This record gives sequence, structure tokens and C-alpha cells, in this order.
Amino acid sequence: MNDSFEPSANDATCDWLVMGAHPDDAELGMGGTMLKAAAQGLRVVVVDWTRGELGTRGSAELRMQEAAMAAKKIGLFDRAQLDLGDGYFEENRELLHRLIEIIRRYRPKVVWGNSVSDRHPDHGRASGILRRAVFMSALPKVQTEWKGKGQEPWRTPLLGFYIQDHYHKPDFVVDITPFAQDKEELLQCFGSQFYKEGSLEEMTPIARPDFLPFVEARSREMGRWIGVEFGEGFLLDRPLSIKDLDLLL
Repeated sequence: MNDSFEPSANDATCDWLVMGAHPDDAELGMGGTMLKAAAQGLRVVVVDWTRGELGTRGSAELRMQEAAMAAKKIGLFDRAQLDLGDGYFEENRELLHRLIEIIRRYRPKVVWGNSVSDRHPDHGRASGILRRAVFMSALPKVQTEWKGKGQEPWRTPLLGFYIQDHYHKPDFVVDITPFAQDKEELLQCFGSQFYKEGSLEEMTPIARPDFLPFVEARSREMGRWIGVEFGEGFLLDRPLSIKDLDLLL
């Protein structure tokens, strides 16, 4: 995780750009898939929109440390923190241009975002804002700069959304069975947010003792859709394009 909490200065592009309203959103929703992607050599970048400073447990500073540990555990190519203001970010011209700059800077093959609707209102709001930013990134008349130079438009080939607290029937499921234990260990990087016996901090929906078992159960349910032990489900902005029929075998 770069120290400035901004996208790193090097100009290398990435394969996957994963957006999350809060630190731990991406790991909870698609941690196993990111581990699998990194293991296969894909360049995965995570951009956290806020520091999660309104969270009942922990602190913004602690959550930054946890995000850095998680980045190392996954093997992320880069991780950035936009510090947009937990709970208060809204769609406006400035935010859209900032997101477009990041999309054009990394030129990803796939952009992943928060669930389209969820228990936490930040998640669905971030999803809608991201959808518009991805669309506008392809428009030549939307002008942005990076490091003082004009950016070229970038049309992201695929936009998808990971599934979080609320259930959504997935458009497709990734088999994460070989990485299920690694995901469990990955989530422990965000220990401030989860149940700890004897803790005097206030209980929250994700700090209940049954939350991490719920995450595992959801993964088992998604895996069952495709006949494997563990899976992570995703929603897509549009239907998948299939050119090689071998993919259907």
C-alpha cells in the first residue's frame, strides 16, 4: 500500500481494478477471487474510497494498517486510499472526474465494485457512482489529466460487482475452493471489525460471533451453484460475450 494513500506514481497498468467504499469491502466480497487472480499472475489494484472512519469499532488509522496487511497477504499490485469521507461521499462532477482519472491511469481489463444494493447504503451508492464513471471514462470529450498530461479515453471491457451482505442471485460464480483457507486468514487482517471474545467495544452487525461463519456459509452456498465447495458470486453490468465455445464445456 503506497504511503501517500494515492495511486502510485509508476505508470504501469493493471488487469483488475477493484473498488470498495470501505477498507475490507473488497476482501469480504471477493477476497478469494483476488487471491486466486494474484496467484495466477494478474495485476490486481484495490482502491478504497474511504478510511471507514465512521465504523463503530477500531479507528481510521488502524484500518489503514489492516488494509496494508491485507494488500501484502493478497499480493496486490497497488492499493490506494481516496479518503472521500465515510458515509458522506456523493455523486458530483469532482468525484466522477477523480474516478475517471484513476480508471484511465490504470486502464484495467475488468473493474469490480460494491454490491448494487446492500445493508450499508454506502455500498449501493458507490456502485451507482462507479457505473457512471466507467461509462464516462470512455467518452473522448470528458477531459482529464494525470501528472499534468492529458489522458486518453479508456473503455473498460467488463464491469462487475461483488456480492456482500444482502443476497443476490449471481450472474457467475468463481471457484475459490483452493483459496478458502487463505481467505479466512485474509479476513483476520481486519480483526478490529470482527468479534473478539472479551472485547468491551460495542457490538455491530459484522462484529457478532455469527458473522464470519455467515461469510463462510455464503461462500459454500455460492460454491454449491457450480458444484464446488467454496465460491464467490458476482453480478455483471451486461451479458458476458462468449467467443470461444470451449468455455461452455
